[in-house]
Amino acid sequence: MGYKSIKCQFFALLLVFLNQCASTKDPVTGEIERIEPNINQRAKDYVEKGGGGIMGIIGKSNENTNFKFSTSNVLWRATLKSLDFLPLVNVDYAGGVIIYDWYSQLNNPREQIKISVQFLSDEIRSDAIKIIAHKKICDSSDRCSNSTIEQNFVNSVKENIIATARILKIEEAKKEKK
Repeated sequence: MGYKSIKCQFFALLLVFLNQCASTKDPVTGEIERIEPNINQRAKDYVEKGGGGIMGIIGKSNENTNFKFSTSNVLWRATLKSLDFLPLVNVDYAGGVIIYDWYSQLNNPREQIKISVQFLSDEIRSDAIKIIAHKKICDSSDRCSNSTIEQNFVNSVKENIIATARILKIEEAKKEKK
């Protein structure tokens, strides 16, 4: 075989390979779907089908969004409102978890608290949220010890959140009546 023959076979194989890259097989139906090579046309087609960034979701109602949970869940909003003085570390809408950072009062900087809130339900009930609170106490040499805070503190935080949630729910109901 000559060099030109091998070169022609290589390019033919390359063309077959590249042609296969422009199509995919749907795993459900088994049909071969061609992929548009022009990126701009592909983006336009995607938006027309209902996908795409922020402009694709305006005016559409999607019941399966995490955003809906965070805005419609009264307990979520009440927690953020009740504990707004604490610095946030992590907020996970999908997992239903809010984790606050260590916090200390100015008059007692060696004692800090940290609170985590897990949402188990969107109903306004005491068993709908789980609160974990830790206390860190540091001595003069900056050695610190951590422990969980007594249940009375956790219960008072939970009661405050639920009371705030009830107030928000009543305000929301009044707005809907108008």
